[in-house]
Amino acid sequence: MKQQQKFSLSYYLLVFLSIVLMESIFFSGTAVKEISYSQFRNLLTDNRIKSVIIESDRLYGLEKAQALDENHSDKNSPIFQPPRKKAPWHINFGLNRPKDSQRVERQFVVTRLDDPHLIADLQEHGVDYRGKIESHWLSNFIANWILPMGLFIVLGSFLARRKGKGAAGFLDVGKNKARIYAVDPSQKVTFDDVAGVDEAVEEVKEVVSFLENPQRFTRLGAKLPKGILLVGPPGTGKTLLARAVAGEAGVPFFNLSGSDFVEMFVGVGAARVRDLFKDAKAKAPCIIFIDELDAVGKNRSQGAIIGGNDERENTLNQLLTEMDGFDPQSGIIIMGATNRPEVLDPALLRPGRFDRQILVDRPDLDGRMEIFKVHTRDFALGPNVDFRKLAAETPGFAGAEIANVCNEAALLASRKDRQAILQADFQDAIERVIAGLEKKNKLINPHERKVVAYHESGHAIVGHLTAGSDPVQKVSIIPRGIGALGYTLQTPLEDRFLMSRTELLGKIKGLLGGRAAEDIIFGDVSTGASNDLEKVADIVRNMLTVYGMSEQMPNRSLVEKSSNPFLGQGPSTQRRSEDLEALIDKESQTIINDAYQEARKIVTEHRSELEAMAALLLEKEKIDGQDIKRILDENQNNKDQAAA
Repeated sequence: MKQQQKFSLSYYLLVFLSIVLMESIFFSGTAVKEISYSQFRNLLTDNRIKSVIIESDRLYGLEKAQALDENHSDKNSPIFQPPRKKAPWHINFGLNRPKDSQRVERQFVVTRLDDPHLIADLQEHGVDYRGKIESHWLSNFIANWILPMGLFIVLGSFLARRKGKGAAGFLDVGKNKARIYAVDPSQKVTFDDVAGVDEAVEEVKEVVSFLENPQRFTRLGAKLPKGILLVGPPGTGKTLLARAVAGEAGVPFFNLSGSDFVEMFVGVGAARVRDLFKDAKAKAPCIIFIDELDAVGKNRSQGAIIGGNDERENTLNQLLTEMDGFDPQSGIIIMGATNRPEVLDPALLRPGRFDRQILVDRPDLDGRMEIFKVHTRDFALGPNVDFRKLAAETPGFAGAEIANVCNEAALLASRKDRQAILQADFQDAIERVIAGLEKKNKLINPHERKVVAYHESGHAIVGHLTAGSDPVQKVSIIPRGIGALGYTLQTPLEDRFLMSRTELLGKIKGLLGGRAAEDIIFGDVSTGASNDLEKVADIVRNMLTVYGMSEQMPNRSLVEKSSNPFLGQGPSTQRRSEDLEALIDKESQTIINDAYQEARKIVTEHRSELEAMAALLLEKEKIDGQDIKRILDENQNNKDQAAA
């Protein structure tokens, strides 16, 4: 083994002393003395200057030869310098020491001043003078070449280190970008961290059992599915579930996105796929998790390039080849996640590849309650926090949305300097997620504020008194979000998967109750019902074209094919004739007109309740379901007493 040399300061000290010694021995001649300009003028007047070299800022002169004294010095000359005191080791080889009869010519240097008569005086005294062109090639070379090249080298080295280790990082574009989550006991994700998707957890537990004890399955000849595809809406916990599988099994977890394979360079995606499986085989047993699989596994028949070479298609082909090539008993499990399963290539979904699909859907009531418990394990909660009530107020929320609600509740409680998070903080957080941030500083003139109060009261009364409508939880006239000047919060008490025609008509009446209240109180309508009218139009069109609830065309669906249900996209409809479109439009208008008249009738019959509710809203800005029920009950009792 080669011994590493140690750094020693004595080496540099020895070199420095050697240079000083050589300078003293060989270069100890008389130095050029700098004199003042007045002394230069005196020498010129005394005709003691032989020649001068003129530069831009200096004059270099040579004095005429003068006789030396016994000490070899001319003490009358301003250029006279006492002899140097020789060092003990000084050696003079006779090169610089003049003989007694020698007459010497001394050199001098002068800082040039602005003297317009200098040239004339030099000519008058017969001085040989000439100019010297200064050469700046070295400074120009450094400024124009060395510095720019050095800057580019430093910048290139910095970018190379940011791209990868050293300059070779730019050449590593074919390396896979998978981030490996090793098993860390302090940060390990387990099935206890996953809630609300019990069926999906049971499905993937089989994968953990295979990774822990593969002989249990292989002894009977069974083979675990090569690929497991997690499908579901965004935020339902697909990635969390995959990490929980790796944490329970205690194996490395390769995590990357489908977009990591696709680059601008041709062949990079396929090279990264090969490198990914190579690294996975070296660390088997392990799990490869590809999030957003649709980015690389899109159907090859969509958007095909005729006569071209699609980089995404090459990457997909390499992925299919690698999934076919590895041994299912090697302990490599491939998991993918997507919320667009309908666009995946059929070759990815056939048996032998992603042959098991697991739905990770939005949680039900019990699932949401468990998710609230998971995300509030480390919170300081108040004694009145009711998780079941919170779960009932968040129908359709995914796990990520519930986590956001919990975090918002903690922030609201901290802002109020509370020692614990109360039920009211969670409810305010739910409203903030649903309707947006409150804008208490938004200035609204008194008339518009009154219109909003009657509008929202109309929603609340019609929604409360209409059969099949969701219960009213809260009414507010505080502006929220981008354009909402007020809102009426209606949430079901339980999860609903089916709705009848009567219930849909009840929703339509509740949405039209705000406009009906404006028309009755003010004799005019405003633009505040625009969002309500959009929702009404969607419900009515789906009733007629999707659900087959038309009286003119009963039991007929006009849906061509369903688009992605996980991204909130509704079904696409068939092309229809003009007569059929006219029939649908006519019946739609009939349904809307009838619903509006019924909503108007309800508001008219309960105008006193409408007035009382609007007045309370103008006073408190917020009322809840109990206030609404109290107002309706009190007015009904007053009517009964008046009738008696």
